[in-house]
Amino acid sequence: MTVAVHPKINQKNIEEIIVKLDKKKVYEVNQLNLWYGKDQALKNIDLDFFKNDVTAIIGPSGCGKSTFIKTLNRMVEMVQGVKTSGSIIYQGRDIFDTKFHVEELRTKVGMVFQKPNPFPKSIYENIVYGPRIHGIKNNKILDQVVEKSLRGAALWDEVKDRLHENAYSLSGGQQQRLCIARCLAVEPELILMDEPTSALDPKSTLKVEELMEELKQQYSIIIVTHNMQQAARISDKTAFFLNGEVIEYDNTDRIFSNPKDKRTEDYITGRFG
Repeated sequence: MTVAVHPKINQKNIEEIIVKLDKKKVYEVNQLNLWYGKDQALKNIDLDFFKNDVTAIIGPSGCGKSTFIKTLNRMVEMVQGVKTSGSIIYQGRDIFDTKFHVEELRTKVGMVFQKPNPFPKSIYENIVYGPRIHGIKNNKILDQVVEKSLRGAALWDEVKDRLHENAYSLSGGQQQRLCIARCLAVEPELILMDEPTSALDPKSTLKVEELMEELKQQYSIIIVTHNMQQAARISDKTAFFLNGEVIEYDNTDRIFSNPKDKRTEDYITGRFG
């Protein structure tokens, strides 16, 4: 007897389905809308993010990329007049629930910004700032946190003899890795990155990209980037945003080799953006 197989189902499809079923969701975004006053910036966003994935958010300037990731840790609420509807489920809880304290959320969801923003303190004090806020006072434990975090950000060997120097004495690329280390010090589960290499030189950019590849073994990462080559190199999945909407979301290799929507193809091939 011959068993009919749907022509669109192949071994690769089956493997992808198995991997997806096996992976734990870290975020479920359902029908998310956001307004700045009367202007709608995000429209009916539905996205799932998975553990140990690097997800790239791409799209032209002003399409809602940065607004979206700042919504994931509620930093967007710092802007006056912001309104949202829909839900963002993190660990089974809606982050907009009044019982979900924003401080708890931001402990678990770290953020690295476009430009390095170390505190005007020593390298050491930058790292221990977060742990101290969360109640760690023991100096021996703090020393261990500093070394572990700097090693995690591939910076320890470069600064281990300079820990009490001002963080501004570091190069731009080192400062950005220091900010990543500062993020790791509070042991997040997920790291948001808003164009973290756009202000860096090519050598520093490569170091941060290599670091992301290592970090995804322990963390989930969502990165906003304008750099198509970077998105193709480092991410497992890619979401293309346009005018506040998700036009396409798929495995990165498929987005860049065989996009389903012509607008996606036009963007990644440089016809607009």
